Amino acid sequence: MPSESNDKTDQEVSPAAKQARNFSRQNAMAMELPFIFVGCMVVGGAIGYFLDAWLHTRPALMIVFGIIGFIAGLRDVLRRLRKN
Repeated sequence: MPSESNDKTDQEVSPAAKQARNFSRQNAMAMELPFIFVGCMVVGGAIGYFLDAWLHTRPALMIVFGIIGFIAGLRDVLRRLRKN
């Protein structure tokens, strides 16, 4: 971010600038998390779909890998939320 390239330390930054930076980070995270969550489910379901087509086991593996994708997405979202 451009504001991070400044040579000012956190003590020299005004409270309004800190609040704006915090709001910007929260907004970016709110826009990013749904894509991560849905993306994990789609990738898991797609892997299951192609394995089902290859092994002729219609929809069993798609459901299993969709659930695995759901769990992976939920885990990643919770990890990112805990980080902040």
